[in-house]
Amino acid sequence: MVLDLRGKGAIVAGTRRLGGAVVRKLAAEGVRLAIVYRSSEAEANALAREVTPLVDRVCLLQADLTVEAEVGAIVEQARYELGDLSFSVNLASDYPSVPLSRLDANDWEAGLAAAKATYLLAVHSARVIRRNASGRTRGQLIFCGDWAAGATPYRGHLPYLTGKAAIHFLTRVFARELAEDGILVNALAPGPTLRPSGLDESAWRRILSSTPLGRSSSAEDMAEMVATLLKSETITGEVIRVDSGRHVAGFP
Repeated sequence: MVLDLRGKGAIVAGTRRLGGAVVRKLAAEGVRLAIVYRSSEAEANALAREVTPLVDRVCLLQADLTVEAEVGAIVEQARYELGDLSFSVNLASDYPSVPLSRLDANDWEAGLAAAKATYLLAVHSARVIRRNASGRTRGQLIFCGDWAAGATPYRGHLPYLTGKAAIHFLTRVFARELAEDGILVNALAPGPTLRPSGLDESAWRRILSSTPLGRSSSAEDMAEMVATLLKSETITGEVIRVDSGRHVAGFP
């Protein structure tokens, strides 16, 4: 059975980059949206104005997802503002790059921040989604990993990739823990998608040339995948790579 998303409520975090495409897709599906931002208020406001004509309820919520009190507050507020909370989509992530020779404890904390935020938002979202009417499927959590966080790490991102590997494992653990509650849990593992700030165009082209398809991962493809997963009632515990085939290419 394919779920109808219209009228369901979703928290979406990480909307400055990849998440913007996800918000637009879910709005087109009629999903009520709580757009979460940390510091990018102007971008979040612009995105909310763009999708407001498509859906009956949209709200903006500001939080640092590594602070538990703030996470708990926004989850409860999202449920109140939207009249429902069925989905929690966390795509928020920094991309710290530090060579091994300069790594310290602060770099470890920064690299693992996304895993902590994923854990906290999942815990608090699941507690609220559990309140939904009993049935085969009460809702779903979606996380954001990385194509290289499995058997194919690259250099210069040790804490970051360790954090992403933790998110991959959290996907399976939460899927097992929440299955009896009718809550599905999956993750996306993007490849090179949007050029990071500080990376010049020539370096970006070299990275894209290493993908078998010779192009960046599509934010729109990932948005379609999020919508597909949210409609599913039998896919859980999966980490789905949307990476233009990068994971099969190896390294030069």
